[in-house]
Order: sequence, then C-alpha cells, then structure tokens
Amino acid sequence: MPRYLLLLVLGLCAMNITACGYQFRVQGAGPTIGGAPETGAKRSHAPRLAILPISNSTYEPNFEIKLANYLRREFSAGAGAEIVGPSAGADLYLSGQIMQIVLPTLSFDQTTTFESRVEMLVNVRIEDAKTKRLVWSQVAKGTSEFFLTQDLQFNRVLQNRALEQAGRFVAEDLASRFLLFLDTGELDKMLKRPVKAEALPGGNAPPEPAR
Repeated sequence: MPRYLLLLVLGLCAMNITACGYQFRVQGAGPTIGGAPETGAKRSHAPRLAILPISNSTYEPNFEIKLANYLRREFSAGAGAEIVGPSAGADLYLSGQIMQIVLPTLSFDQTTTFESRVEMLVNVRIEDAKTKRLVWSQVAKGTSEFFLTQDLQFNRVLQNRALEQAGRFVAEDLASRFLLFLDTGELDKMLKRPVKAEALPGGNAPPEPAR
C-alpha cells in the first residue's frame, strides 16, 4: 500500500510538470513590435554624399567649418548616406548657407540681462552630381538658451557652447529629414525624372525660341 501511494504521487507530479511545460512553451518567431518586417525593396546602396564648404552670412567667424563637421557626422550616422570627399565619386553634393544668427533676450531687469538664446537659421541644398539638378532643399532652425553672469569672458564661453548646440540641432534635424526623404523613395523619384521636365516650376519644359 505505501508503495502504491508513492507511485501515485510520482505520477501526479510528472503530469503537472508536463502540463506546465506545455502551457508556457512558445513556438515560432512570436509577435513583432511595430508589425511584421517589411518585405519591400530597399535601396541597393547608400547614396554617396559629399558636403561642400558652407557659406556664412553672419557675424560668427568660422562657424561654417563647425557646422560642416556637424553635418558630416549626423548625415553619416543618421541619414542613410555615405559621406565621401568632393573628388571621391559622389552621387550627391550638399551645399548650404548660415543665413542668420540672432541672440534675443529671454529674461532681464532694468540693468541686467539674465538669460539669452541663440537662434540659427540654415539653408541646405542637395544636387545630383551628374546633372547638377536640385533634388532636395530645406531650411532648418536651431535654438539653444544660455544664462549670463557678471563675467563677460565667461559669458562668451557660454554663448559659444549655445552656438555649437544650436548647430548640432540643425544638423540632426536635417539628417532626420533627409533619411525620411530616402525611406519614402522620393530621392529615387527625383533622380528618375527627365531633366527637361524640371526646367520650369510645375514640370513644364521651356518654350522653344521663336524663329
């Protein structure tokens, strides 16, 4: 009798373990966050993008060099492009201009300014390297706030840091916009359009000269 009970208990434990194992077993890949993987066609390669010197129409000397470096880093990391030199067989050329840098006051009293802001406006253009045709153009704005102290030299350091941060924001914004431009297939559409179809706004070719 005790042996029978022991066998019965062992049998019930084995059944419970088997049931538990079956209940929590997962087969297959399971659900995918964000939906099923995309099966659509992808670009065969990242476009080779050369960033040309940026022009500067503001009072901040040499900031165009920093902005060009920010653009190279952000477009290389987050825009789906391969950054190359201008003479390395680029598919696209990026040029740009720092249009405006202003420093509006945010907080002050009758004698002292406590907080200010850097506002930067940048325009960039991307052209097809073969046809020199404009394929993408954007205007981006970057801002960054900074506090002021009684030390004028240190205030300039704080202003420079805010300038750099605003420039990085501009580069990040432009890179994310260009990545969206690539992912939606708009670049391929632009490159496949006949050159003559874009001679005038609206896709109309220029009229033939009178004879």
